[in-house]
Amino acid sequence: MIPFLDLHRQYLTIKQDIKAAIEDVIEQTAFSGGPFVERFENHFARFCDTSYAVGLNSGTSALHLAMEALGIGKGDEVILPANTFVATAWGVSYVGATPVFADCDEYYNIDTQQLRKLITSKTKAIIGVHLYGQPCDIDALLAICREHDIYFVEDAAQAHGATYKGTRVGSFGEMACFSFYPGKNLGAYGEGGGVTTNNESYRNKMFSLRSHGSQVRYYHDEIGYNMRMDGIQAAVLDIKLQHLAQWNNKRNQIAEKYLQQINNPLVKLPLIRKDVVSAFHLFVVTVPDRGRFMQYMTENGVATAQHYPVPCHLQKAYSFLQYKKGDFPKSEYLAEHCVSLPMFAELTDNEVHKIINLVNNFK
Repeated sequence: MIPFLDLHRQYLTIKQDIKAAIEDVIEQTAFSGGPFVERFENHFARFCDTSYAVGLNSGTSALHLAMEALGIGKGDEVILPANTFVATAWGVSYVGATPVFADCDEYYNIDTQQLRKLITSKTKAIIGVHLYGQPCDIDALLAICREHDIYFVEDAAQAHGATYKGTRVGSFGEMACFSFYPGKNLGAYGEGGGVTTNNESYRNKMFSLRSHGSQVRYYHDEIGYNMRMDGIQAAVLDIKLQHLAQWNNKRNQIAEKYLQQINNPLVKLPLIRKDVVSAFHLFVVTVPDRGRFMQYMTENGVATAQHYPVPCHLQKAYSFLQYKKGDFPKSEYLAEHCVSLPMFAELTDNEVHKIINLVNNFK
């Protein structure tokens, strides 16, 4: 069986460096925050071409603290895509604000054409998600945000190392939120997340909030959280960051083969913007009969996945917002027909060839 994702293959290529890094953390007993987190923050900020990075315990916490740092709260609205992992909306809800959903465009990212009609006097920010690793229409989003004097926040949880017009994502908005969940292009060996920013006040606010509202131990200036990154995750991420560009290049090579060689009219390929380089966290196609296609692939030795079968506006947790089926037809179609093909840097040429042949032979 060709797996959808195989983290063990990746581990084998960096095994000795990872073991040494973890042992170093243990020897220094720097388990919560500390020098390894600080080192990774400096390296990741440099990678994203930003002044600061804040290491956290998850991408969900990153989205939460970004809203907190911007002062968003009860009575405010934040616009975000319906087509995203639900954690994008959690950050808005956690601070008492209201998520306002928007449909996706032909690239599966937020449709900038409909945003102006969603903006009200309560709108404080737009979150642009670089879904599946492909940057959204950043110039259009920035223009809208400047026009209406609202914040732009990047959800880059799936887009580590992706570029928009030659610049890596993570530096365009007030802040950018990253997940280091194990399956991400830059994944920890447990939970992890982070925020990048060029704004020192945002950075200081998040530093305080992640550690019980404290800048000095046992002195608490505000109600905070326990959202620190741990030393082992930071050490692992610091090793893996050195390989990220190479891994992303390999993902792009695999994606290029998929795009050029899959020619089954029943399988619609993703559209890629000309001005971006995707990180290809996922390679998502749509198929009229998803269940039959996924069963066919499994029976022939290839694992696939679904990302995401229920759009945010139709999740039970957000039923109180009173959205209904039909409100966002593009997001709903994608949710009902999307299939993610295997995508990871260690896929062999023979495996990629087999996947392509199977997809082309589906009837």
